[in-house]
Amino acid sequence: QVHLVESGGGLVQPGGSLRLSCAASGTIFPMGLTTMGWFRQAPGKERESVAAMTSDGRTNYADSVKGRFTISRDNGKITVHLQMNSLKPEDTAVYYCNGGYNGNPDIPGNYWGQGTQVTVSS
Repeated sequence: QVHLVESGGGLVQPGGSLRLSCAASGTIFPMGLTTMGWFRQAPGKERESVAAMTSDGRTNYADSVKGRFTISRDNGKITVHLQMNSLKPEDTAVYYCNGGYNGNPDIPGNYWGQGTQVTVSS
């Protein structure tokens, strides 16, 4: 069983920055989770992919966050970060960490975190 725990959410003004982190624990293969990423879900909307990164460095970003958000992973391949700059009110959502062994940044993994709230408001 793999557990994903997010941290770093909160309230920020438009134009501000936040950094989300997610750490994996539990029974993880030695090569680490080959795909880790972030999804978000705003009230009344479906969950959508924000960014993902494979262990060999391939990334995928939603068009709405390109140029503003940056995903990164640590060398141990069990922690993923999302640096969010130039935040907009429409970025307000619950952000979920996602991970798995599919090795494809376009396909969500099997494991999900509990979510962390990000609110962008003045």
